[in-house]
Amino acid sequence: MTGLAQRKGAEFVNDGILSTIGNTPLVRLARLFADAPFHVFAKLENFNPCGSIKDRTALHMLEAAMKSGQVQSGTTIIESSSGNLGIGLAQICLYHKLPFICVVDPKTTSQNLDILRAYGARVDLVREPDPVTGEFLQARLNRVRALRKAIANSYWPDQYSNPNNPGAHELTMSEIVEQLGRAPDYLVCATSTCGTLRGCSDFIRHGGHATSIIAVDAVGSAIFGQAPKKRLIPGHGAAIVPRLFEAGLATRAVYVTDRDCVIGCRRALHDEALLVGGSSGAIVSAVQKISHEIRPGSSCVLIFSDRGERYLDTIFSDEWVRIHLTEAAVKSNTSLREELLQDAS
Repeated sequence: MTGLAQRKGAEFVNDGILSTIGNTPLVRLARLFADAPFHVFAKLENFNPCGSIKDRTALHMLEAAMKSGQVQSGTTIIESSSGNLGIGLAQICLYHKLPFICVVDPKTTSQNLDILRAYGARVDLVREPDPVTGEFLQARLNRVRALRKAIANSYWPDQYSNPNNPGAHELTMSEIVEQLGRAPDYLVCATSTCGTLRGCSDFIRHGGHATSIIAVDAVGSAIFGQAPKKRLIPGHGAAIVPRLFEAGLATRAVYVTDRDCVIGCRRALHDEALLVGGSSGAIVSAVQKISHEIRPGSSCVLIFSDRGERYLDTIFSDEWVRIHLTEAAVKSNTSLREELLQDAS
């Protein structure tokens, strides 16, 4: 992956914005699990230039396609995304002057649509779910296939099956080991395309490390065999089992609800002043659920995938939570924010 290009005097100088992807900080979370007998660290992927771990995925997939000749000058990139991957691809395509079509659905936030358009992406909106599965994801994939047939010299990265997706996250895991000085005892990551999960698992397996991998999945996600059902937090879980998924990638899976995501995000903000996205909140709540199982004295690394600014109208909005998560209704003389923090404690 693109890295630091040169050193000038006492400062490192990067060669273009894409060279800032990766090498994100690993920080100790001394407050979030203050009473826990284990050590918790967070890999802060919001430090990537477009704000998420999907910057790594987008860059790794497109660089590989450019090197192989699948993507050349004028090639139209077409991908399905509800947010972060699309934004990462949009920036990279703009940098390389490649046309980009991002296929989205009505659940994509207006903020993400504005960011995509600011980077010059053409937004293609799928308005109805797939008639067979009833899922918007399948409808988006169907639309991508149709666009590929209609547009000559086009390329679909296909984040759900492209091996360069997990390949990017072998590098993520390599960074964690280098920063920590050894492999962590536990790695906790959220699941969607399974790129992060598989890449980290491949690195751990090939390196002979004894790290236990905790996969955090959404209640209602199909990845680990649950029956699919409506979920509210984008980028967490999946309505179909991604082709990148394999049995045995994780030591165990922990399921969390949309409400758990909200509680975890607000705990991270309250305790550590970290404004993180929904899947990161899911991880916080998952670790709390299984904290009694984590060995005393062990190291536990949490991959925080994105920043929280894109969730200000949802996870961090008391009104949105009141409307969509009715079990979190305000109790008498207690604000919603206080209630959620009490539930998290």
